[in-house]
Amino acid sequence: MLMEGKAAIVTGGGTGVGRATALELARRGASGVAINYSRSKDDAERTAAEVRELGAEAMAVRADVSDDADCRSFVDQAVAAFGRLDLLVNNAGTTVFVPHDRLDDVSAEDFTRLYSVNTVGPFQMARAAKPHLAADGGGEVVNVSSIAGVAAIGSSIPYCASKAALNNLTVALARVLAPEVRVNAVAPGFITGRWLRGGYGDEGYDKLREMAEQSAPLGKVCEPEDVTAAILGLVEGSDLVTGQVVVVDGGMLIRR
Repeated sequence: MLMEGKAAIVTGGGTGVGRATALELARRGASGVAINYSRSKDDAERTAAEVRELGAEAMAVRADVSDDADCRSFVDQAVAAFGRLDLLVNNAGTTVFVPHDRLDDVSAEDFTRLYSVNTVGPFQMARAAKPHLAADGGGEVVNVSSIAGVAAIGSSIPYCASKAALNNLTVALARVLAPEVRVNAVAPGFITGRWLRGGYGDEGYDKLREMAEQSAPLGKVCEPEDVTAAILGLVEGSDLVTGQVVVVDGGMLIRR
């Protein structure tokens, strides 16, 4: 599916991968891009303004993806504004930073919150978007997962578990939304930016990045734009790809 003249929702679109994806969609001729935020209003509005500068309509909506009513309202507002919906990128996510061996530092509330945003949120967004994505020749969903969900590495055990569940959800949705809607996921490795820097601190972030670069066969970690390229590769590539989780990590999982 080429994005020229199409409309999209990108959750968590104010920063990082979400921002890069919203801007690239506009560059590729999307007619409208809607993004949401839960706290980062200024970032979301700046991204929306940049999307408009690139020639697409844009809107920034406060919506919590863990709240089903918010998801349904967000989709309704986007469709009312753009007249259609062709692509949903489930990018919004959260985590806690707890070393995996510190089991007693993980609470039930951590699991509940991360699952609510990282797994239940994409399900609720896809459910709300389904009738609109299925119209006008069909649409697509791309979930932003993580190699944490493939190899159980990353910021915390609850995060790994929530992303593994998202990978499974991707396959289930691909099955039930076919043939009108394709559903895939991308699973990035280390992504540069303030999210990981804020979680690990400057020193920890720099050490982890260096380790990741040294272990990856390609010698690089992801910039947000690398993940965006994978997302758009699924969207604008073969229309026979569905139910797949594409790892984007410079080869970290096959480390040398």
